[in-house]
Amino acid sequence: MSYTVQRREEERERRRQEILAAAEALYSEVGWEAVTMDRIARSARLSRALLYVYFRDKDDVLLGISELAMRDLHRRFLEASATHVTGLDKVEAMGRGYVAWALDAPHRFDACARFQARPGSTDGAADPNLDACQAVGDAVLTVLATAIGTGLADGTISPAVGPPATFAISLWGFTHGVIQIAMTKGAELARYSITPAALYDNAFSTLRLAMTPKA
Repeated sequence: MSYTVQRREEERERRRQEILAAAEALYSEVGWEAVTMDRIARSARLSRALLYVYFRDKDDVLLGISELAMRDLHRRFLEASATHVTGLDKVEAMGRGYVAWALDAPHRFDACARFQARPGSTDGAADPNLDACQAVGDAVLTVLATAIGTGLADGTISPAVGPPATFAISLWGFTHGVIQIAMTKGAELARYSITPAALYDNAFSTLRLAMTPKA
């Protein structure tokens, strides 16, 4: 690759990241339903026509934001895993890290939820942004599955949980659901005198009990 071509590619990626930063800030401020391509263009200080050079549509922008969100979650999972020794402790740390990540950036949690809910491509056409999101999502689950495997090997996680990859997806679904309830059903929880923090603690205590080998 020539120097000129390399500089052009670097400039394109820099501009793409600037657009995503503007779109993400808008997302955090007004919510995804209120985000439009026109608003993204104004926020990024570029023409609507130029915006479409980088992203096909609003859904394509969401894929870009989702990829950034999952890369951040992947980093947090790696950090959480590295701070503990046993597989069981690694898994709980990642679960609590997932909660902290969602609370720190609710719009990123929402973006990932929207990405996971979307149907897969059915026309067989190449979609680099979709592929990138799926690759990072796989990497996140791999970190969790690896920790589960560590727990199976060191005896802190019961073999009854089944294959690590399958259990990793089960844990993701469980934790994701608990986070959504805590975020959206605060008034309902209050009716039962339950705080979000208490709900999280109960959820992780329950998971830990379920994963621990029986004496």
